[in-house]
Amino acid sequence: MIDKIIDIAQQAGNFLKENQGKISEIIEKGSFTNLVTDIDRKSEAMIVEFIHKNFPNHEILAEEGGATKSSSEYRWIVDPLDGTTNFTHGFPVYCVSIGVEYRGKVVAGVVYDPNFNELFIAEKGSGSFLNGKRIRVTQVRDLNHAMLATGFPYDVKDDPFNCIEHFNTFLLHAQAIRRLGSAALDICYVAAGRLDGFWEVNLHPWDTAAAVLIATEAGAMVSDFRGGEYSIYDKNILLSNGLIHDQMIGILSQNLKD
Repeated sequence: MIDKIIDIAQQAGNFLKENQGKISEIIEKGSFTNLVTDIDRKSEAMIVEFIHKNFPNHEILAEEGGATKSSSEYRWIVDPLDGTTNFTHGFPVYCVSIGVEYRGKVVAGVVYDPNFNELFIAEKGSGSFLNGKRIRVTQVRDLNHAMLATGFPYDVKDDPFNCIEHFNTFLLHAQAIRRLGSAALDICYVAAGRLDGFWEVNLHPWDTAAAVLIATEAGAMVSDFRGGEYSIYDKNILLSNGLIHDQMIGILSQNLKD
């Protein structure tokens, strides 16, 4: 199955790259910061058609099209373009993310960045790979020496629980913070040892399903902000190399909503 996921992820990613700058429609999904383009939808249609052709009984949960139901124990979780705002501005940080669940557990994940031709893949229990080479998280033990990443939710201007207080606190304790605009790539960068930790609020399963498997197979630790068990259906995520996890929890557990 992983070869099939890789195939369609690369097809869709290359379609995105070829069509950057050719957007004919941009729609605001309830907020001027939450965008969808005709290219998102065409990418998703390409992926969904591929799944229907090759795995006709499998369920699909996709960002733009929602969920399909079936009796299958397999479910594909699809983000056809993670980083839409970047894409609309010609900023080359975006990707295709496809995870596959079996009996409620993600067992395969692919994240493809067409601009850098970087293919992150993982299968449950088999490790994580970037362009065929095994990847692992960093060994940074002190938050003061860590580079982190985060993102801001689409309702950042309206919801007081918007990461800004946490962002400001991490600025004082971490070596650096980056805000790339693609949660899937942020998480994969932790897996590849480019970042040491990541946190974000108000995410969706298609943002994290593939990337979290890739990261945990590379040795990452994932939890909620209090250190509890994480599900891809949770809104908030903390992911790190494991060694700075408790230090990050110490900051994130402050001022949480009940």
